[in-house]
Amino acid sequence: MQQTIAGIQIPDSRLAKDAADILREHGNDLLWNHSNRVFLFGAVNGKQAKQNYDLELLYVSALFHDLGLTKQFSSSDLRFEVDGANAARQFLQHYDIPDATIQLVWDAIALHTTPGVAEHKQSEVALLFHGVGLDVMGDGFEQFPKELRDEIIKMFPRNNFKKEIIPAFYEGFKHKPETTFGNMKEDIVQHFRPEYRNKNFCHCILHSPWTE
Repeated sequence: MQQTIAGIQIPDSRLAKDAADILREHGNDLLWNHSNRVFLFGAVNGKQAKQNYDLELLYVSALFHDLGLTKQFSSSDLRFEVDGANAARQFLQHYDIPDATIQLVWDAIALHTTPGVAEHKQSEVALLFHGVGLDVMGDGFEQFPKELRDEIIKMFPRNNFKKEIIPAFYEGFKHKPETTFGNMKEDIVQHFRPEYRNKNFCHCILHSPWTE
């Protein structure tokens, strides 16, 4: 029987179950609960705004969005968001899914920490972005119905999330801090390594090989 949480039916297709199995295998309880909350927060927002979006694609995007933090899917030189997006692409290519649809999932995951861009793209991309923002930073907290918020948290508890997610982020990319240049995850590196400095954009311009 399909499970319904906060008025949202959890996808139970083979694709959805396989995606869930991958997160269960390579993630942990922190990422499992967070990813499911992100999906539900995004799905509820989409439903209430009467947006047209693919529930299954949003689900897969949410389950994969932080897989780039895990040892199994982390590269040596790419942003963790891109690692997760690449993992989702490789996963979806085993199913009969159009390339354009796979690209949509890739964009949703790769852009989920990119404010000013993600919220203006397709519904699945924007809803994932908003779901992440609500769960991590409380964006839109007051506007989200309390009873639905409580129902989601009951099913997927936060369990000291505010304290645990920051070191979890750092563990995912501490071996490649340079990949945080120009994005918000640079703050995570600075939190643990105050002495670390990424390259500076103005320095890059002024010290480029151009003569003028």
